[in-house]
Amino acid sequence: MNSQARKLHIPVEHTTLSNGLRVVVSPDRSAPVATVGVYYQIGFRIEPRGRSGFAHLFEHMMFQGSENAGKMEHIRLINSSGGLLNGTTNYDVTNYFEAVPSNALERVLWLEADRMRALKVDDENLRNQRDVVKEEVRVNVMNQPYGGFSWLDLPPVAFRNWPNAHNFYGDFADLDAATLADVRNFFHTYYAPNNAVLLMLGDFEPAEAFALAKRYFDDIPPHPLPPSPDVSEPPQTEERRGEVEEKFGPLPAMAVGYTAPPRGTPDWRAFTILDRVLHGGRAGRVHRHLVLEKQIAVEADGSVDTFDANGPTQMVTRIFHKPEYTSDATLAAFDQVIGELQEREIAEDELDPVKVKFRADYYGMLEGGMGSYMPRFGLMHYLACFTLFDGDPERVNTVLDGFLAVTPAEAQAAARKYLVPRNRAVLLRRPVAMGGAR
Repeated sequence: MNSQARKLHIPVEHTTLSNGLRVVVSPDRSAPVATVGVYYQIGFRIEPRGRSGFAHLFEHMMFQGSENAGKMEHIRLINSSGGLLNGTTNYDVTNYFEAVPSNALERVLWLEADRMRALKVDDENLRNQRDVVKEEVRVNVMNQPYGGFSWLDLPPVAFRNWPNAHNFYGDFADLDAATLADVRNFFHTYYAPNNAVLLMLGDFEPAEAFALAKRYFDDIPPHPLPPSPDVSEPPQTEERRGEVEEKFGPLPAMAVGYTAPPRGTPDWRAFTILDRVLHGGRAGRVHRHLVLEKQIAVEADGSVDTFDANGPTQMVTRIFHKPEYTSDATLAAFDQVIGELQEREIAEDELDPVKVKFRADYYGMLEGGMGSYMPRFGLMHYLACFTLFDGDPERVNTVLDGFLAVTPAEAQAAARKYLVPRNRAVLLRRPVAMGGAR
């Protein structure tokens, strides 16, 4: 890999307001557009026991009106400004973001500050949004072929600590049991300025952006934050197995998840490069071996959450295999791919293109992301993660260096250490139509 590759120089400035709100700014005058994000450090993993699904429920509640903006007014005002908006719930954060013509920046900040300060939480909003969330689960998971595979199915098999292992969409019993007091307490506990980061990217001067942030957010009172949950996992000593039924799809499927090394370590970087060797699209070893050469699988892909997870996560391979091959035969073929990584160092002529593609994908995320319909979404997202998880948004310019420096020997050592049965979980998804045949 060429060590003289051009370095990133994305302009990043940041500060912290008196109430603890972190503010990150990245000016870009190339187009008259501003992208704004507010990331709260509350996601699936952090929601308390007995409140499963609350993180996702609040993603919906936050669009139901606030003290000075009526129900759906936030959406109407952004759209009437010529802008786009959305929100997502992740393992460790829930985020809200807008892209607007830059002359509407102040309007967006006013709206975001209003709902951070005084969200409208009432019985009507709770009832209708709880029903919306439950219907979303029915449509996207319960009545979809391979719904929730493997992001909902695998964690309960792989992990033992409740924050990592519970149903992230939420048990209906928990959602149904939620009272108005429970919901208001959740908002005042986690939707605090000192538990968030405000990001502004685009066509404006940094001094202007910081002044607007102070004007609209600085007087929102901070809240005492609960202790961070212990999300660590007990040591795993043997392979874990699970099985679920597939009600609609015709093919048996398998997910194999290897628990990743801790964030920010050299092993984490080598493990990430291994992921790209295995799952680099049609050129990746898993697809090439199982789909093209052995023709055992119809589809095989995988990934690892590299930058946007702040706790135990896995490199997950998903394999949809032909019914005439048993799960044991399919897993044996997959293990052959893993064994080759452990037995022989990756040749430089294979590793170098993997690194080039990794760098290209990183750059592509910074330039677009979110299907590229939300300007600078990827840059905003990474700045938020580096701020909340690492305390340093400027890592966006340097984080690539360690990945591009991974050597064949380091990749092989990581494969021998982490890609082993005692560090993995295997989930089988068996079609009901097959009668559970193995």
